[in-house]
Amino acid sequence: MQGGESMARLGDPVTILKGVGEAKAKLFANLNIFTLGDLICHFPRGYEDRTKLVTISELSPDVPACFRATVMNNPRTAHIRKGLDLTKVQVADTTGRLNVTFFNSRFAAQQLEYGREYIFYGAVSGDFIGYSMTNPVFEAPESQPVTTRRILPIYPLTAGLTNAALLRLVQQALAVCDPPEEILPAEVREKYGILPAERAYFAIHEPNSMAEAELAKKRMIFEEFFVFSAGLSLMRAARKKKKTEPYTDFDMAPFYDSLPFTLTGAQSRAVGEILEDFRRGIPMNRLVQGDVGSGKTMVAAAAAYCAARNGAQTALMAPTEILAEQHFASLSALFVPLGVSVALLTGSMTGKQKKDVRERIAAGEIQVVIGTHALLSESTRFEHLGLVITDEQHRFGVGQRSRLSAKGEDPHLLVMSATPIPRTLALILYGDLDVSILDELPPGREPVDTFLVGESYRPRINAFIRKQVAEGHQCFVVCPAVEENEELGIKAASVWAETLQQTVFPDLRIALLHGQMKGAEKEAAMASFARGEADVMVATTVIEVGVDVPNATLMVIEDADRFGLSQLHQLRGRVGRGKAKSYCILTTHNRNPETLQRLKALCKTTDGFKIAEEDLRLRGPGDFFGSRQSGLPVFRVVDLGCDLAAMKGAQQASADWIDTYGASDTPEAKALRQRIGDLFARSEGTMN
Repeated sequence: MQGGESMARLGDPVTILKGVGEAKAKLFANLNIFTLGDLICHFPRGYEDRTKLVTISELSPDVPACFRATVMNNPRTAHIRKGLDLTKVQVADTTGRLNVTFFNSRFAAQQLEYGREYIFYGAVSGDFIGYSMTNPVFEAPESQPVTTRRILPIYPLTAGLTNAALLRLVQQALAVCDPPEEILPAEVREKYGILPAERAYFAIHEPNSMAEAELAKKRMIFEEFFVFSAGLSLMRAARKKKKTEPYTDFDMAPFYDSLPFTLTGAQSRAVGEILEDFRRGIPMNRLVQGDVGSGKTMVAAAAAYCAARNGAQTALMAPTEILAEQHFASLSALFVPLGVSVALLTGSMTGKQKKDVRERIAAGEIQVVIGTHALLSESTRFEHLGLVITDEQHRFGVGQRSRLSAKGEDPHLLVMSATPIPRTLALILYGDLDVSILDELPPGREPVDTFLVGESYRPRINAFIRKQVAEGHQCFVVCPAVEENEELGIKAASVWAETLQQTVFPDLRIALLHGQMKGAEKEAAMASFARGEADVMVATTVIEVGVDVPNATLMVIEDADRFGLSQLHQLRGRVGRGKAKSYCILTTHNRNPETLQRLKALCKTTDGFKIAEEDLRLRGPGDFFGSRQSGLPVFRVVDLGCDLAAMKGAQQASADWIDTYGASDTPEAKALRQRIGDLFARSEGTMN
């Protein structure tokens, strides 16, 4: 407690608070709040400034404000229909009058008294005829505690939990236990103008002014960046202390000679960086980040070939079985003629098949093994694991990479990502990794022509789909939802697939794929489409990361305004993987000029990095990354789109701290190491 002995600890469950039973605890769980510490660290997403009183004449349309006014008549309630009652009252001050309406508010009808003065908070609306206000907050001037005349924090919520209830419980938690302990040295706080921890944790929930709220938020942003940067610094420092046997055989000529093409300049540069890592005697920790179709797999293949020449085994982990099978097919065709043995290990294989493969891996007979999470099994053992490769990095957390790496003695690590991220952001998010960027497409790969159209183009879209199928090609149709939602008015994959099959293309083979299907069903549907057993695949974004279908030449994305630019670009990358000309059609009902401008940007460029920068600028990182991905840090207050400037100071401060206190046993150092562990644990807990 502030100024006294704590009665509770941050790690205690929220159920110790008055008013939190089993039902409310489940609501809190939806917000990832389980302990008092989680609750105290559930920060407001914004604030309402209710401290300033204005007159009725000073009210502006759609701008919330507080004003003092007298009730000029007895409230009148009218029953409109079942479930709808309207209570109307007129209020006034010396500057004017205002009509106020409440929907289904028995409280307003009972509490508002003719002739009494109240303080109201709300926003007026209306036109030249006059302004009115709907459902304002109100209270008598003598009311305690106050809901007006204060800075009100507004929290992220879940269904069934009100802002007022959450605020009361946060206040209760702060009253019964101390906030998280200080981890920032006094000299750091002084240099960067940072509030002390105790003051900041109280101020962010109960600020005395907007200025204090901003200072508290500044502290939390700096603290999160500081913890994250310190964690990455410790990881890098630990990696540099590790030793591994340098590779000595760098005869890559047989590999290059076997390729039916020449590597791009970007691919050659990335391979060169990897080979240099192999020479150093320190385990490699490298990210290969490239746009869709930039040739990441071939870079990984070069690394695996070099590892094999040096007597080391390679484990390549893919996020889906079908993607693992595709890698196995392509790498087998490449490696077997070169004398490099390749095997596949997935969960759907029979017990006998898995046992046989695992025995050959353990005996060192397999030089390159490609698999899914089956590689993580305790029964999967390697004779000499020298290189770990993870495909689609954002699908794997740090913990999974570490578990696979633990099967060898400090093996080299290569992670691949097809999610283009602006370089400055990549250096932050993947700060424990060295970064190689593939910013060229292989020669001969034609860009996908992209068009933005409205619903009036539907007959032409259908005709174009039929034309592509008639020429022997296949098509994707992507919908933003699985099930129909009348309120949103967007196309649902399940409904649209049925519509296309029954009324539009009864003579074509229509397949369906969405995230609610079981894993085996999804794998089977995608594999069937890849084999050419369907003409049109109607799907949700589950195909964003999937198997290559070179025969697919058309991508139709319905209600494209519902997706971020980076996600649209990823989806577009599902076509254009063969030799035939490919197309992407974006449909939208939305006529908002800003929305149309955003979508037109995708039509103008196929550069994923430019698109990523634009998407980050327009939509912020939450939408930029789509659904939470495990490889990314779980920040509580940091907005990566807006707070990057704060990162620089925190990075420098954390680097200085590591140099001075990193190995010490001071309470601050122990607390920081604990906080680092908590941050990366939260990131791991968001696995897809």
